[in-house]
Amino acid sequence: MKPAPFSYHLPTSIEQAVALLAELAPEDGRILAGGQSLVPTMAFRMARPAHLIDINAIGELARLEVRADAVRIGACVRHAVFENDIEPGPTGALLRKVAGNIAHYPVRTRGTFCGSIANADPASEWCCVMVGLDGIVELRSVRGTRRVPAAEFYKGVMTTTLQEDELLVAAELPLLQPGTRTGFIEFSRRKGDFAIVMVLVAYRLENGRMVDARVAVGGAEPYARRIAEAEAVLNGQVPGIDVFGEAAGAAAAAVDPMEDNNNSASYRRGLVRALTQRSLEGAK
Repeated sequence: MKPAPFSYHLPTSIEQAVALLAELAPEDGRILAGGQSLVPTMAFRMARPAHLIDINAIGELARLEVRADAVRIGACVRHAVFENDIEPGPTGALLRKVAGNIAHYPVRTRGTFCGSIANADPASEWCCVMVGLDGIVELRSVRGTRRVPAAEFYKGVMTTTLQEDELLVAAELPLLQPGTRTGFIEFSRRKGDFAIVMVLVAYRLENGRMVDARVAVGGAEPYARRIAEAEAVLNGQVPGIDVFGEAAGAAAAAVDPMEDNNNSASYRRGLVRALTQRSLEGAK
């Protein structure tokens, strides 16, 4: 099938883009960046936007900046960029681990980090990274700029606090401290399919004990989130199989898993337990 008719707009600055959004969003104007979610739904006429605002000509949005304390990711930065060494520390290593799990290579060369977090699919790897690392979402409109913590940005399945006239211009990820160990594992039926469950973990060692533990789960619930109950088990403990198992059990008990035609809540809960344990055991 072919998309329904629409008007095409190509702004060359953020100011032009947000002005177009202010005018056209009430008429179902949509932003086009990577298009890996929007364009297929348009082809099946599940989405019929009257206007497409293509932001790919805005050079500022294609920038990836590694700062002293954070990575700033523009709205047009592609998934595939993170398969490279964008940062020499644990944050760059974690992003490499995650990037290889996203769909297939052709999708990664076109899809964008910020498009994924704006789409807010429960199975989005980058949404899990954003909440796991306490990322910040930067939103721009003609009314000004908002900086929203990732933990406050997600509200449900494909639901966020993004307003219809706001452009998600960038995401920021605080850099993990040197020596942080990280792990990421997801499970899907086939390589490249949407993940049923994913788990991100991180922790540092001080005097042989874990500190600043992070456990984030995606895919199991309507949106990714950190699991404080599992983190509390880890902090202050010596890493090992037993404490990792206890943390995995705490994570499994804390989630309220979704059900669908193929996956029961109990199945997802079991995956949370197994993947949390494996992520912790494999963290490095």
